[in-house]
Amino acid sequence: MPEFTVGRSVMIVAILLTVAIGCGIAYRVKSNQLEIEHRVTAVTGGNPQHGRQLVRATGCTGCHEIPHVSGANGTVGPPLNSLARRVYIGVALNTPENLIRWLRDPRSIDPMAAMPNVGLSEQDARDVAAFLYTLD
Repeated sequence: MPEFTVGRSVMIVAILLTVAIGCGIAYRVKSNQLEIEHRVTAVTGGNPQHGRQLVRATGCTGCHEIPHVSGANGTVGPPLNSLARRVYIGVALNTPENLIRWLRDPRSIDPMAAMPNVGLSEQDARDVAAFLYTLD
């Protein structure tokens, strides 16, 4: 049986504190992510979890880098990180309404847009918009 010394006790306490702090940080990060998801759902009317699935299913990953989406390393279109902090989407102001419209029919906003119409329904576009606005 190992002998418990003051040094070993201090080390054990330090390890336990590190784990506890790490758990607290993880809880805050998860809590912040849930708060962000609630906010984007309120402004877009979309479901960010379904939006994440749709960006894979509709081929967005082939043209864009998308954080937290495996295989999303395309270079044809712009990377989609920090989309919520951008001023413009294409040539339109970055508002939930314009993003949803862009996702449904990019060329209705910019006739020269390279992005194709991938056939998203209104609700699917809302879901993708909600997901995109959660990206850091």
